[in-house]
Amino acid sequence: MTFTVGHYLAERLTQIGLKHHFAVAGDYNLILLDQLLEHGGTKQIYSCNELNCSFSAEGYARENGAAAAIITFSVGAISAMNGIGGAYAENLPVILISGAPNTNDYGSGHVLHHTIGTTNYNYQMEMAKQITVAAESIVSAETAPAQIDHVIRTALREKKPAYLEIACNVANLPCARPGPVSSLLSHPIPDQESLNAALKESLSFLEKRNKVVILVGSKLRAAEALEETVALADKLGCAVTVMAASKSFFPETHPGFRGVYWGEVSSPGAQKLVEEADGVITLAPVWNDYSSVGWRNLIQGNNVLEVNPDRVTVNDRTFEGFRLKEFVKALTERAPSKPASLTENYKPVTLPKADPAAPLTNDEMTRQINDLVDEKTTLFAETGDSWFNAARMNLPKGAKVESEMQWGHIGWSVPSIVGNALAAPERRHVVMVGDGSFQLTAQEVAQMVRYELPVIIFLVNNYGYVIEIKIHDGPYNYIQNWDYAGLVQNFNGGVGGEGGGHGLGLKATTGAELAEAIEKAKKNTRGPTLIECKLDREDCTEALVEWGKRVAATNSRKPKVN
Repeated sequence: MTFTVGHYLAERLTQIGLKHHFAVAGDYNLILLDQLLEHGGTKQIYSCNELNCSFSAEGYARENGAAAAIITFSVGAISAMNGIGGAYAENLPVILISGAPNTNDYGSGHVLHHTIGTTNYNYQMEMAKQITVAAESIVSAETAPAQIDHVIRTALREKKPAYLEIACNVANLPCARPGPVSSLLSHPIPDQESLNAALKESLSFLEKRNKVVILVGSKLRAAEALEETVALADKLGCAVTVMAASKSFFPETHPGFRGVYWGEVSSPGAQKLVEEADGVITLAPVWNDYSSVGWRNLIQGNNVLEVNPDRVTVNDRTFEGFRLKEFVKALTERAPSKPASLTENYKPVTLPKADPAAPLTNDEMTRQINDLVDEKTTLFAETGDSWFNAARMNLPKGAKVESEMQWGHIGWSVPSIVGNALAAPERRHVVMVGDGSFQLTAQEVAQMVRYELPVIIFLVNNYGYVIEIKIHDGPYNYIQNWDYAGLVQNFNGGVGGEGGGHGLGLKATTGAELAEAIEKAKKNTRGPTLIECKLDREDCTEALVEWGKRVAATNSRKPKVN
């Protein structure tokens, strides 16, 4: 078999640990898809559309560490860029690979289909450069290895998406074979002088502090320092809180865990603990209007040791030239004991069990989902009240929560959990999603059926975009209701499962019905189970209401007059 450009790409994707890649076929990428199939190192997974394809790849990267999505030129790539923007915002190395026009058509003056009707085909590359850390257009088999390696290496190092464009008449051309994958996985050697200076300044900061608290941010996983953070917490012996977007990034069974810090909507006691500490170590935080509750709760300033993925700032000095992982490991070796912040025992909130015959409430739904979560569960929390329900759950060691609080694209969770479930078939996958969000990407339940993924979907049917209602109400927040549970039969291939699918659609209007539905979902191991939970539109967390008021006030600020 002649080794080709497509084979080179497939070999590299296999070498970095991918077992699957996601695809939507189009005439500009068909030869490339053939080459990937011929190589066989990764299984080709098909998505309903390019938006869902990019989100499935994003979900795969959350579990696997990297992912690839293959789409066609222009009509496919521009749709996929939405999910790639999300991967950039959420620090996930997704390789977006687009088929491209025949090299003979560049500069020919030809107008091609699937384009915007001009004869300049560079516009897609220029768009991709805005949402990726590396972008290459391959029009030569001779330069393809270097270009492919550059894109993959940069994505892995930066923990951001990257872009490859491969001309349709180049994908099957003969190509050199790749060398060891270690060249793609290595990191620059840290600058020891800068690291030592950062350590000295940080230790001086800690020596002068009594009540020290660690605040875990959402970039910590991308910084590959979850285990190192536990070791630092053990050495300091201090309290540890997590930001809402980093729920589960620190084990909640750890003796130092003290809940979620989220300003006025924090876990009980967490706001006071963090804001009254005289020393806060923030690890890879993201401070935006949502995480700071409308810029009201920013943990920055002289009492903060801010450790970002590529920089440490402390005592009005800033240092770079090393990774967060390297800094935390070195700090742990020399860190003093600082147990003063652990004066109070942590008492997690537990929701009381409701009358099983009473109408289903948000609290009872959340309680039952929390009981379902075990050490091998990955819980996806869609944009909206699911954020706040996840934030107040108590997690066993090993449980994971996935959210998308920076990008915040509603509907993200449904296709993303498809990729995540493929990457970790040994785990139970559960998603909490509102009806409005679900309607954006509902088609991907069909792929759960196709690939027999036993995802459990808790579909909150409260007849609209409740998070938007709480921020700023209007007629645009209300949607057409669907028979969500009944929809699953269509994804199976028709009423009665004529298409051979094993999806299950259920409805729950009481606590008892929900408990029964969950038991059925546990037994349905060959396909998804969608449980339509009927809730009153006004039934949501108090945290969402309070947070929504703050965000609405921020959005409605009057323009400043100079």
